[in-house]
Amino acid sequence: MSSDPRAEWRDWHERRVAAVSAPHGPLSLTGTYWLADHPEGRIPAVPGTWREYGDHVLLRATAADGVTVDGEPLTGDVRLTADHVPIDRSRVAAGERRLVVLRREGLWAVRDFDPAAPARRAFRGIEATPYDARWVVPGTYRPYAAERTVRVENADGRERGLGLAGELTFTLRGAEHTLHVAVEGDGSLWAVLADATSGKGSYRFRFLRPGAPDADGRVTVDLNRVLLPPCAFAEHFICPFPPPGNTLPVPVAAGERNVLSG
Repeated sequence: MSSDPRAEWRDWHERRVAAVSAPHGPLSLTGTYWLADHPEGRIPAVPGTWREYGDHVLLRATAADGVTVDGEPLTGDVRLTADHVPIDRSRVAAGERRLVVLRREGLWAVRDFDPAAPARRAFRGIEATPYDARWVVPGTYRPYAAERTVRVENADGRERGLGLAGELTFTLRGAEHTLHVAVEGDGSLWAVLADATSGKGSYRFRFLRPGAPDADGRVTVDLNRVLLPPCAFAEHFICPFPPPGNTLPVPVAAGERNVLSG
């Protein structure tokens, strides 16, 4: 049975809109609070007391805080580690809100996901360019001899390490381009990139997630599916900016371009 790439793209786009607008999708993030910035343990508007405790976070709550852990009311202390599950299944909740523990480079933070977030209420969709077969090109992945880490600015203004595993090369409009990419746990690739439309018709940078390359490094690069990063939906995400060399000199007027709100 032959497939229709345009219909597949429309289905992908509809699923993306549904995912980002879900009750605990990226639009619901109202804050990322680094515990080092709150040494007294009290985070504004977040119930409970949160403190670093070695390799854990210690959360203390009273009945008045209305906090639950694993679905049970918390009265007293509990040690927490970083959450690595979907937001709606995170351990700590306060009503409909989800309080998610995060760790980056040895620092602890708490994220507050609230279905009543203003950004979620204002969301009207994702501006995206319809499918165009000309943006689907063959690519070649070449791993580095050893994984590299580069320091890049993040959306919150802080610099952090970004792990890179190799290079993805492909041709657009007769010119060859190369992106530095990471490899995800399932073998798929991930690139943070900018292009000639960034900040001028498209968000300032975007993500590209090709599938896993085959044994010879061959992979399909579908720029119809470039994604807006989470920080396009809520300013409290800490997305990495493109590493050196990942700004394409050509306009990529494809895929997700901007968030629509009003």
